[in-house]
Amino acid sequence: MTRRRSLRLRVALAFAGMGAVLSVLLTIGTWFAAHDVSQRLMDQTLRAELEDYMARRARNPNSQPPDTASLRGYLGKAGSNGEEMPPQVRTLPPGQHEVRIDGTPYRVAVAERDGNRYVILFDEARQKRREQRFLAYLVAGALLMTLLAAVGGMWLAARVIAPVTELARTVGGAGPESPPRLSNAGNAENPGDEIDELTLAFDRYIARLADFVERERAFSADASHELRTPLAVIRGAAEVLADDPDLSTAQRDRVARIERATDEMGELIAALLLLAREQATPMDETCDARRIAVHCIERYRALAASRGTAVSLDAPDAVELRAPAALFAIVLANLVHNAVAHTHGGAIAVRLDASGLAVRDSGSGIRDEALGLVFERFYRGPDSAGAGIGLSLVKRICDRLGWRIELQSDQVAGTTVTLRL
Repeated sequence: MTRRRSLRLRVALAFAGMGAVLSVLLTIGTWFAAHDVSQRLMDQTLRAELEDYMARRARNPNSQPPDTASLRGYLGKAGSNGEEMPPQVRTLPPGQHEVRIDGTPYRVAVAERDGNRYVILFDEARQKRREQRFLAYLVAGALLMTLLAAVGGMWLAARVIAPVTELARTVGGAGPESPPRLSNAGNAENPGDEIDELTLAFDRYIARLADFVERERAFSADASHELRTPLAVIRGAAEVLADDPDLSTAQRDRVARIERATDEMGELIAALLLLAREQATPMDETCDARRIAVHCIERYRALAASRGTAVSLDAPDAVELRAPAALFAIVLANLVHNAVAHTHGGAIAVRLDASGLAVRDSGSGIRDEALGLVFERFYRGPDSAGAGIGLSLVKRICDRLGWRIELQSDQVAGTTVTLRL
């Protein structure tokens, strides 16, 4: 199952990402700035100490170089080979340098005056430890800023998305009989913010949709009333004809067919109007599925015989189905009619039991590329003479009743439609 993507979480992640990027950039910039300031301070300290020692040396030739916890000075007198200095600094030219002596980093200042060589070393170990601690503080601050940005993003997203969530809850909880009124904060003259504008748009759309539903409901009611009236007239006239003692046997059969067709038309109208409603199909109705199957097969037996096709039914004595009889009759009639229409000189077998229905024919079959299209509305195969509505109606009824329909076809062996009830 696909998890719902939370807009609130995405906004919070966006804030956290932005906070993290800004924190990293700020941390890098601050650390480089602090490192540069530290280098400059060390260089200034070295130059000041070097100038001070050379000045003291000029006043007092016996002055000793500085020797503290952080500073070490050396004097290379004229004519000496610099053996008193560490080998790493003996050949360094005048200026500022970086060296490492016995694993300890030093900042070095070198100057020459009056034939003497002046060298002062600044121990950078403590300074580097301070820089590392400062960098750790910066990283901790960046993480804290990212966390605060995420928390702030969650809070801000909740405030921003609350109207949208309320809008979705209102629309989702409303029924077709009572469309919600959404626009409370704005109107056409003063739409307010973007959320109010979205609410107004939804409100206008729901109003149009409610009008459409009302027109469809009125049409269904009017169609149900207006179509039942002529059917009642036809049935009444057929009953009057059936009572005529002068009718021949053939005429009585025709009148009986008119009565059956009238009953089927009434059931069909009721089923189609039931499908047109948004309410769930009532599942407390039951029907005798075998009786409907026998009647359906007898209805199409003459058409099948005219095409040289035999139709058979394999079913137990009674199959009680929890579904409206009209809907099952529509499904079975469309499946049998479709099988008869595509079978010439073969056989059609209908098998019915409590678990499902199967209609198997030995007809022309369905091409592989068309198997996924036959249940689409208005789809017609190259050799089809229908309108492309029957199988799509079957699929709609199966979806409404929760039945699973399966289709297997071979252009040599024919087609089998299985319905899992």
